[in-house]
Amino acid sequence: MNARSVQPVRRWRWAAGLVVLVLAVGLVAVLVIGYPWRLYTIPSGAMETTLHGCAGCIDDRVLVDRTAYLFGGPSVGDIVVFVGPPGWQDAGATTRPAGQAEFVKRVIAVGGQTVSCCDDQGRVVVDDRAVVEPYVYFLPEAGAASQSPFPPVHVPPGELWVMGDSRNNSADSRSPGRGPVPIDDVVGLVWWRVLPLSRFGHLGSAR
Repeated sequence: MNARSVQPVRRWRWAAGLVVLVLAVGLVAVLVIGYPWRLYTIPSGAMETTLHGCAGCIDDRVLVDRTAYLFGGPSVGDIVVFVGPPGWQDAGATTRPAGQAEFVKRVIAVGGQTVSCCDDQGRVVVDDRAVVEPYVYFLPEAGAASQSPFPPVHVPPGELWVMGDSRNNSADSRSPGRGPVPIDDVVGLVWWRVLPLSRFGHLGSAR
C-alpha cells in the first residue's frame, strides 16, 4: 500500500477526532453553564387535560426549554414554568427546589393587554375580543362547568396573565393575592410531554 492510498483514511480519522473533540467541548460547556432543558413532573390537575397530574393517574413529565425566551418574551398561548411571586408561594407548585415554588400555567395575556371574564358565552376576553380556547377543561368534581368571572385587568408591561387549562380547578392569576407574573420569573417554555410514553408529544403554543 503506497502513501497516497493511506491519506483518505488518515483524513477521515482526523475529521472523526475533531467531531468528538467538538462534542466533548460542547458537553463540558453544557455542564458548566447549565442544562438548556429541564425535566419537570406535573403533580396537580390545574392543567388538565393538557397535562396530567392527578390522583389515580401517572403524572406527566414535561421537557422545559430554558433558552426559549433569551431573545424575546412569552407569547399568548405558551405554556410556561415560572417561579411563583410572593403571593403564589403557598400551594399548587410544579416543584419546590430550594424552597421556591415553581408553577406551570398557560399565558392568556401579555403586558399591555386587557383581560377579563366572561362574555355572554362564558369566554375569556382579551382586548375586547373573545379568546377561542379549545384546551379548556372543567373538572366535574369541582362544580359547575363555568369560569369564575373577573373584571377587566390591564396587564402591566413586563408581566403575564396566566391561567390553568382546568378552569374550575386552578389557582392562578385570577386568585386573590396572585395576579400577573413578571416575565423575569419565567423559567422556560413547556415544549414536549415525554412521559408516560402513551402521551408523548409536542406542546408548544396553542396560537
